[in-house]
Amino acid sequence: MKLKQRMVVLCAVLLLLGLAKIFLLDGGEGSAASRRDLRAFRKMEAGLSLSRGARLTHTLQSPWEIASQWVGPREVYPEETPELAAVLTSLSTARIERADVGYKGTQLKALLVLDGGQKVVFKPKRYNRDYVVEGEPYAGYDRHNAEVAAFHLDRILGFRRAPLVVGRYVNLRTEIKPVATDQLLSTFLMQGNNTCFYGKCYYCRESEPACAEGDLMEGSLTLWLPDVWPLQKHRHPWGRTYREGKLASENRDSSVKRTPFQSARRHRM
Repeated sequence: MKLKQRMVVLCAVLLLLGLAKIFLLDGGEGSAASRRDLRAFRKMEAGLSLSRGARLTHTLQSPWEIASQWVGPREVYPEETPELAAVLTSLSTARIERADVGYKGTQLKALLVLDGGQKVVFKPKRYNRDYVVEGEPYAGYDRHNAEVAAFHLDRILGFRRAPLVVGRYVNLRTEIKPVATDQLLSTFLMQGNNTCFYGKCYYCRESEPACAEGDLMEGSLTLWLPDVWPLQKHRHPWGRTYREGKLASENRDSSVKRTPFQSARRHRM
């Protein structure tokens, strides 16, 4: 073997030895760290997992009473909530006793009362999952599934300040209309074979209703916070206006009134 070839082979062997040394010295420690991270992740994942269809057992309290007891000055639910899955299941399945318009805010919604007297806010689906809203950051309507995503992101990050939210399908003909107030019923209309309603809010218009697929409408249900908690007005530190050339600082005296179903995250209701 020529000298040049021997040198190439020697360099290759030295490189392999160097890589092996790095792996043996650092890889073992890195593997241990990786295992620790994996165990921590699995523990967190187990703590966040929810059983679909969970029910409350061995309790005389309703799911609404349990959820109301979780609320504190700086959190909507505690870190340890073994009944959370059952409360969310109740949100997604409880019978609707009454339906009314949701007056306040800029976005279309309905106020529902579930079996047991629990208020919830129903925000209807406006877009398909893959629809892209173009234009200004505030263009278009709120996405109902963004409410659900915000709640679970709040859980993952450990903030625990977002109200409880679930996705739910409701039948407008059989579940909403029979228990709806006259105010809400007056906003119902048909577009083709689809049942629609436009409700009442700052920017709600008859020409821009939310429509079901037939009678079945997808939306999000947000649990109303207990009325015993007083609410205060706080100006958002990143507040802005919706008019070009007008600074939010020019409107510092015009605070936005917060409603019980608003969370710490910024979004338009």
